[in-house]
Amino acid sequence: MHPARYFKADGAAAASVTLPEALFDGVVNEAVLHQAVKAYLANQRRGTAAKKNRSAVAGGSRKPWRQKGTGRARQGTIRAVQWRGGGRAFPPRPHSWTQRTPKRVRALARRSAFNSRAAEGRVMVIERYDFEAPKTRALVGLLDKIGVSGNVLLLTHGLNRELFLSSRNLPGVHVLPFGTESAYDVVWSATVIIEEEALGGPLPEVAEAEAADAVAAESAEAEDVDRPAPEVAEANDADRVATEVAETDDAAAAADEPAEAESADATRGASE
Repeated sequence: MHPARYFKADGAAAASVTLPEALFDGVVNEAVLHQAVKAYLANQRRGTAAKKNRSAVAGGSRKPWRQKGTGRARQGTIRAVQWRGGGRAFPPRPHSWTQRTPKRVRALARRSAFNSRAAEGRVMVIERYDFEAPKTRALVGLLDKIGVSGNVLLLTHGLNRELFLSSRNLPGVHVLPFGTESAYDVVWSATVIIEEEALGGPLPEVAEAEAADAVAAESAEAEDVDRPAPEVAEANDADRVATEVAETDDAAAAADEPAEAESADATRGASE
């Protein structure tokens, strides 16, 4: 459970809130995060780089000088790789750099990136982005009032055209609908500001969350006190079983006494 600074729509600070545990569960898998970021950067490459090898360079069909007698190293063509204007050895060829990352790995990397930023206190929540018209100056003023610097990632509840247009002239500000950001987008940003509605509506304040945790802890302690210890419970079960066995034996003995008495009378009559 991570706390986050909370701001009103005008940038005024308010009481801190608790981020939802469904996304901010504290898990940071650095290996998966590295894999996702590396795949994202690889997928941005066009893969169109190309150079000519020796066979693709024009010219060079004539031997520049005879094989022996010149004192120079033997050469067969002026288009060899060691010559200026010659072909390239092992040149780059157009190919795809695409790396496929499984869906669950991407989800874990995204959650790890959020948890990493939240642990550093760089995840903030804003009540809403209130922009009636695109205005870059208004967005700059909002960010200055909040007090952020460096790269900023603004996550909105659904599409927000006015906010997106307001941020296009700011190179260090990215605006994305919440849920469409990648792990790289979160790692790239120094600060992440999320619209409250995107996280599921009003979030509990830190004091309220701590009070709820305290109540839950007290109820758990009360249940532990009422519940007997395992050793005591086992002893009580053993005593109960022993009592039931003794009662069963007494009932069986009481049922056998009349039959033994009748047998004794019959034996006595026969002897007389």
